[in-house]
Amino acid sequence: MRFGALTLAPEQRASSTTVTVTGVLDLLSYPELRDGLLKIAAEATDGLVADIDGLRIEEAPLANVFALVAMRISEWPGVGFALVSHRAEHRRMLAARLVDRFVELHADLGSAEHSLMRPARLRAARAFVHADTASALARRFVREICVEWTIPELTGDAQLVATELVENVVRHTTSDVRVRLELRRGMFSVAVADDNDRPAVLLERLSPAEPGLGLRMVAQVTKVWGCSESWSGGKIVWAVLARRDGPRGGVHGE
Repeated sequence: MRFGALTLAPEQRASSTTVTVTGVLDLLSYPELRDGLLKIAAEATDGLVADIDGLRIEEAPLANVFALVAMRISEWPGVGFALVSHRAEHRRMLAARLVDRFVELHADLGSAEHSLMRPARLRAARAFVHADTASALARRFVREICVEWTIPELTGDAQLVATELVENVVRHTTSDVRVRLELRRGMFSVAVADDNDRPAVLLERLSPAEPGLGLRMVAQVTKVWGCSESWSGGKIVWAVLARRDGPRGGVHGE
């Protein structure tokens, strides 16, 4: 896909999602590159590699975009991120801005993919048709997976989050619902995707009788949550639960 002077071409490989970035990175294309990489990362369940060999970076500070992307996707979807380029000026620029502390630069795709190897990740996904029963079916799915993965302590919170996210899709879109669950390094994520690209707004309930969990409860039970656009269209609303005590209540979006 082309954004002015910038082109992003994603490709799904056996062990990663790669995106070839060509053109010019300047002040105008900076947000397009940032948002484009984040959208692709939302569906890159095995890691993201950006080949920037054909990218000209107008000014060194603009290279910070790669550090920003690396930090954002480390929280969710929690995948690795690496860069590929053989250009000496890229290496100097990333080192000068300390970007290489957040994302590694490799000379070839093979070494970049090797660097993305992470501890084993458990993953399960299921689709539900757009219906009033979707949230109940999603709760059952979450419960089954929590039993299978022996994380009973997260079952209640995960079911509450899944209920809110799925009900938002059913109430505010005409899309079917896709639920993705992942467990890695003590972090359990609940992600709900739909085909509507309107950003999700988690509304707090005005009374206990109203449907939906509400923003306050989502923030209380999760470590971090947010809404991300996906490259293929639509959006993914996600939340991360931690098995150990840690800071909660963060929110990120695009």
